Amino acid sequence: MSPLQRLRVATKKFSKGNFNVRVRPNLGKRNDELTDLADAFDQMAENTGALIIQQRQLIADLSHELRTPITRMELAIGSAKQGISQLDLLPRLEKETSEIRSLIEDTLTLAWLENEKPILTGEPFDLIELLEVIVEDAKFEFPNAKITLTSPQCLQLIKCSQRSLSQALENLIRNALKYSPNNKAVVVNVTEHHKNVAISVSDQGNGVPDHLIESIFQPFFRVDQSRDKNTDGVGLGLALARRHIEANSGKLNAQNLYPGLQMQIDIPLS
Repeated sequence: MSPLQRLRVATKKFSKGNFNVRVRPNLGKRNDELTDLADAFDQMAENTGALIIQQRQLIADLSHELRTPITRMELAIGSAKQGISQLDLLPRLEKETSEIRSLIEDTLTLAWLENEKPILTGEPFDLIELLEVIVEDAKFEFPNAKITLTSPQCLQLIKCSQRSLSQALENLIRNALKYSPNNKAVVVNVTEHHKNVAISVSDQGNGVPDHLIESIFQPFFRVDQSRDKNTDGVGLGLALARRHIEANSGKLNAQNLYPGLQMQIDIPLS
């Protein structure tokens, strides 16, 4: 079979859903325009196949997560039909509706960030001022928790999206407070290194197994339900945080502190 025929066969297989098909390994050591075309096809097939599989998994996970709040809403509606006071059921219905809305909005945002891979920019803003607001809001939301912020007095970011970065930082700080014991502090530290700013968010919880340190950034991933003091949430916070930070030309990684877990953000100053 000629290289061109192999490419045609591979294209047909790919169009029928065989995302693992590749051409270049079957062309031996030859090096010409057809092998360049085969390399391009293989790269396209790998990227497109991974994206399709990723989106299918995201839809499947979303469908699974929606079942629980929808089931609870159906039970509440059934109770209302049986004559139970609607005033007792309204808070439950409001809570489930809010959960469904947040789940759908977060999933759509995540899908957009993963598919489009945008580079977000915005007007210059003071990172420290933003963090102070987020920390104060977190103290209000978690009144029994301790949180400290160590940082310079001000630090301007030039080409970042304040809204996007704010969402990422809120998710990371809330996640740290959620897993850290009430009598232990969550520490947010900001330092400037040459042309980058480093932001760390450290809790004093149980951490995660070392072999799962990257998995926690996957959508809908949960390490262990028993680790979670509060089972609210569906495992999108860290996935969204990493995508938001990458959209601001930064990086987000995690490491165990023994005890605790530290999220490390590195973002260019300009």
